[in-house]
Amino acid sequence: MNLYERIGAAGFELPNLTVGAAPFKPFKVHGNTLIVSGQLPVKAGAPVWVGKVPSDVSVDDARHAARLCVMNILGWAHVATGGRLERIESVLRVGGFVATSEGFADAPSIVNAASELLTQIFGEAGEHARIAIGVASLPFNAPVEVEATFALAS
Repeated sequence: MNLYERIGAAGFELPNLTVGAAPFKPFKVHGNTLIVSGQLPVKAGAPVWVGKVPSDVSVDDARHAARLCVMNILGWAHVATGGRLERIESVLRVGGFVATSEGFADAPSIVNAASELLTQIFGEAGEHARIAIGVASLPFNAPVEVEATFALAS
């Protein structure tokens, strides 16, 4: 099963993304490294969830949000690789940020959903280093933001 089939088997499809006019780009390829900027749980240009975890967004919904962030990451990876996700040899690092309510100290459990999905899609090549931290706020009042770095085949 190829990566696109694994994405479908996981119940997802890649978003159709276009690089817009911004002072930064959603990804950067340098040599055989692809870095995808932090992605929010956005679908069709609109946030699916907003607020802090767990006061406004449940832990379960935040985990779904983290998975949606991964789909947006893979959407940009698809663009960056010219439609050839199979160029990804390995997921190197994932950074996960969770907008948390006061007293919530389990941001890693939310980011685990992103890590688990990447491993489900990429298998052993999806195993990665990671940071998962709780923060006071995220852009557009998103509950989760996830970024990733990949090793690419030449």
